[in-house]
Amino acid sequence: MSNFSFIHQEFPDLYLDTHEAEALALISPKASSILSRSALEVTVRWLFENDPDLVQPWDNSLNALIHEHSFRQLIDPTMFREIDLIRRIGNSAAHGKQITQHESLIALKNLFRIMGFVAVHYARQVPTIPAFDESLIPDGKAVEKSKAELERLVTALDLKQDESKLKSLELNKQAEQIQALKETLDKERQIYQQRKNERKQAAQSQQIIPILISEAQTRRLYIDLALKESGWDNLREERELEYEVTGMPFSTNPSGIGYADYVLWGDDGLPLAVIEAKKTMADARKGRHQAELYANCLEQMHGQRPIIFYTNGFESYIWDDRFYTDREVQGFYTKDELQLLVNRRQTRQDLRKFKVNTNIVERQYQLEAIQRVSEHFVLDAPDGTLSGKARKSLLVMATGTGKTRVSVAIVDMLTKSNWAKRVLFLADRNALVTQAKNAFAQHLPNLSSIDLTREKEDNGTRLVFSTYPTIMNKIDGMRQKETRFYGVGHFDLIIIDEAHRSVYQKYKAIFDYFDSLLIGLTATPKKDIDHNTYSLFEIEDDNPTAAYELDEAVREEFLVPPRAISVPLKFQREGIKYNQLSDKEKQEYEEKFGDPTTGEAPDEIGSEALNRWLFNTDTVDKVLDHVMTDGVKVEGGDKLGKTIIFAKNHKHAVFIEERFNKNYPEYNGKFLRVIDNYETKAQDLLETFVDHHVEHDPQIAVSVDMMDTGVDAPRVVNLVFFKLVKSPSKFWQMIGRGTRLCPNLFAPGE
Repeated sequence: MSNFSFIHQEFPDLYLDTHEAEALALISPKASSILSRSALEVTVRWLFENDPDLVQPWDNSLNALIHEHSFRQLIDPTMFREIDLIRRIGNSAAHGKQITQHESLIALKNLFRIMGFVAVHYARQVPTIPAFDESLIPDGKAVEKSKAELERLVTALDLKQDESKLKSLELNKQAEQIQALKETLDKERQIYQQRKNERKQAAQSQQIIPILISEAQTRRLYIDLALKESGWDNLREERELEYEVTGMPFSTNPSGIGYADYVLWGDDGLPLAVIEAKKTMADARKGRHQAELYANCLEQMHGQRPIIFYTNGFESYIWDDRFYTDREVQGFYTKDELQLLVNRRQTRQDLRKFKVNTNIVERQYQLEAIQRVSEHFVLDAPDGTLSGKARKSLLVMATGTGKTRVSVAIVDMLTKSNWAKRVLFLADRNALVTQAKNAFAQHLPNLSSIDLTREKEDNGTRLVFSTYPTIMNKIDGMRQKETRFYGVGHFDLIIIDEAHRSVYQKYKAIFDYFDSLLIGLTATPKKDIDHNTYSLFEIEDDNPTAAYELDEAVREEFLVPPRAISVPLKFQREGIKYNQLSDKEKQEYEEKFGDPTTGEAPDEIGSEALNRWLFNTDTVDKVLDHVMTDGVKVEGGDKLGKTIIFAKNHKHAVFIEERFNKNYPEYNGKFLRVIDNYETKAQDLLETFVDHHVEHDPQIAVSVDMMDTGVDAPRVVNLVFFKLVKSPSKFWQMIGRGTRLCPNLFAPGE
């Protein structure tokens, strides 16, 4: 017998996973917790595959799935927290943390509730959910599985999940190709959807599936797990737990004695942090003053003021009250990170007085942008000491005006002024990550750096360069054997390259997770930046920290203005529904359906007029002839200058390449090349194309998204827009590929 027998007949695969987790709950709590998490992931993926109301998020990790808006609407808040606890307990087990029988039982009971929800809402027949019976759990002698056995278990479960994903992808691919299969799958999903809707109206799930774990237990476990993830897993009574303090105000404690819920200690025996944990449904901020009183006592007793945290389990706040106001955080700092915060009270210098390295930046507008950031981050306290001001800055700088160099100079300022030790630089494509890393290495060779998309990280790296999905996987990864690899306080500064709406919409979870200074770089004109982007940086609309836009850069002759030339061809736009939307609808459409790496939304074309035009042989030949004949030339007018053709997709790009090689065989297939993510050596091709000093082939790059934004290619003189561009910010970023100055391009001094 098993507590999960009610799903055996209709959900046999889920039953096998849950039954295995149940069998080990008391015998091997770690293994059971890992299995509970795996069973949860299989269940959540089943829901996304079968319930048409659920929308697949940008990432398919368990964390991304359960935080997706449609899933949060499906699951009530209590059950969501139960799901998140299963995930976190399972992660702790996989990280090698100690898991008690009590914790594995909580994970199992929460899993029981989730399975009850699935069965009640989606099974053909509504099952009778029995009361959870702990006597059904085998109570053998606890034998903890070895580390090697647990690693094998995690690997096997990962492979199982990967196979499940591939199977699902293959099925969806077949469905796209085979209409009958698509209709069958759609029909099944509609049946599940109808069952769910009917049964949700019939009864509340909490009445059918009673809550098994109390609110207080859940809150306490959230706190303990967050501490465990940050390396605080050896908590002792009367030391880290319920530590007695003296000196409390007699008005609140007549004895003058109090008991701090948690005190975290440094290696020198001094208090690094105090945590006040509200044990009720109360707002976490109700513990703010009490935590401050405990900090006062600890400072009097030990001569060092701790960093203050206060939490109710579901919401946590950090308060370094000697420098910053309090702010919400997603967890707790590690010992080393707390020690760094305490040390900075003596070592942090005034950014406003920093002398910028003019070998990195020298233009006046660049120096002014850095000054604006320093003034944005720090101010004078009433007592004459330094005080933290804002923690987020947004720099609007036209493409080609040196955004990356400015960010290098800011990092130089923050590291030398003891504001930042570790920095994360985020870009949306591997090519931009590589480009940024090279720029930093050139100017800050003393800081160790790593490209997280290519290299293996270690905790001592000062500069980490990554794409958004890569860092998300690092945050969510299960395989780290010690603490969570990147804790909430790991990075002191995050730099966002090309900050725009899709970053906010798709990746805001990264910035919610890390508690760091945040600097956004964008070439989008400030009037075109959406409200969400300003909101992310906590600044007023149209009022970035610093701005240096295209018109100003052209006026001061740091950029060359674009000149538009219309190709004499009729561009057929019949049936493009996007143009029928209002401005508000267009914005919503782009936010919901836009690709986070390109900012582009799918075309939604009613007719195939556009595709017929793009792939028409005569059209492509005429465009290429126009470029080769009328494009800007170099080498005394004998050779077409560097040119980017922006193609619609890979198939379109290849078609353009085939037509060029057919019409211009004398170039031996080297003059024009497709540079996109389908090409295995795309990075080498890109680096050859963008060489600042020499005209290497290819001379024409046909780009599919890869070169639309961020790429530094000053020799480019021709841009061909061979696709619709709906986003104004994306358009200006693409224009920026051709506005940079390039000394001696046409002749010495010209």
